[in-house]
Amino acid sequence: MEIQNKVAIITGTRRIGRAVAQRLAEKGADVALVYYRSKSEALASVEQIRQLGKKAQAFQADLSKRIEVRNLVESVTHVLGGVDILVNLASIYRSVPFEQLSDTDWDADLDGNLRSAFLCSQAVAPSMRSRGGGRIINFADWIAASGRPRYAGYLSYYVAKKGVLGLTEALALELAPHILVNAIAPGPILAPPDLSAEENQEVLKATPLGRWGGEMEIARMVVSLVESDFITGECIRVDGGRHIR
Repeated sequence: MEIQNKVAIITGTRRIGRAVAQRLAEKGADVALVYYRSKSEALASVEQIRQLGKKAQAFQADLSKRIEVRNLVESVTHVLGGVDILVNLASIYRSVPFEQLSDTDWDADLDGNLRSAFLCSQAVAPSMRSRGGGRIINFADWIAASGRPRYAGYLSYYVAKKGVLGLTEALALELAPHILVNAIAPGPILAPPDLSAEENQEVLKATPLGRWGGEMEIARMVVSLVESDFITGECIRVDGGRHIR
């Protein structure tokens, strides 16, 4: 699919989301950036995109609530004309020991990582169909895509990201042939700001390519999947070979 003059919704507007938004705008898309708390980051991305000569707007929404997702899509359609591309980047990542995992923790992880992707996908599908087709890109995790958990303390996160893989496959079948649905499973892309030097070395040692990938690796993969006309129901790991060690 040609990206020029298409409209993209990107949920999650911080580091990786900002890079994805800018790359899609550079390829000619108008962009809606969706945030929950990170308003300043979203507005900074909007300004960047407008400087490229493309339309951009920031929208606040709780993506776990159907009514807010519906209102979001209606607002994007009103402001930008419709939806052709959806990038479900919004995510919750945190560690909670199994013994302390509460119903609230479980619901938050499933809502933030899985339910939100389902609700957004369901909401944009009619607009995509009316415009001749579209692309949905979900975000899983290299660990979930590798088929087994590796770290204790992330039970509900892991379950949610495994669910994203199933959602991607099922949506690809439901929405074919005009809407293509794929997933990206990032590995060591950006070092957390509180990562110690020792922890950083452990990551580099465990990654065959020996470095962090950087947000543009994800942005380039998003563009590649949007432009493809014959890939659907797939999950692409972008992890520097981390899964093979």
